[in-house]
Amino acid sequence: MRTATANGRVATQGLLVPEVVELDEPACDRLEARAAEFADLGLEIERFGPAAMLVRSVPALLGTKDVQALVRDLADDLAAYDQAISLKERLDHVAATMACHGSVRAGRVLSVTEMNALLREMEVTPHSGQCNHGRPTWVKLALGDVEKLFGRK
Repeated sequence: MRTATANGRVATQGLLVPEVVELDEPACDRLEARAAEFADLGLEIERFGPAAMLVRSVPALLGTKDVQALVRDLADDLAAYDQAISLKERLDHVAATMACHGSVRAGRVLSVTEMNALLREMEVTPHSGQCNHGRPTWVKLALGDVEKLFGRK
């Protein structure tokens, strides 16, 4: 999910009825100037008069809950930092949450094929040594450590 976000291939969710977000004119100017960048992140916006933006689609990961707040936050970020921090952070947070919910839970029995596929995927995934919450996803035990765990040494 993070790779798709980083590569600009974010799935979009088209709005059945485009949403109009009213802002001041300078905020609309800033958003309009970055519309292509937002489109790469799954947010399709266009100017709708001097003081409004029309939202046609949003990143599918975020859903369509609060489009108004998303666009206002982006406008605030652009005014304060000249970059759209909110959208990138929200996408990253949603990707992390979805990945966590889809993870292998304790007690789940995996087949050998599933285990091998998971290990191959971990080998090519950056930061796969820990989950999104900072917990380790694997530990390395030497033979001596295993023997101690089972009371053999």
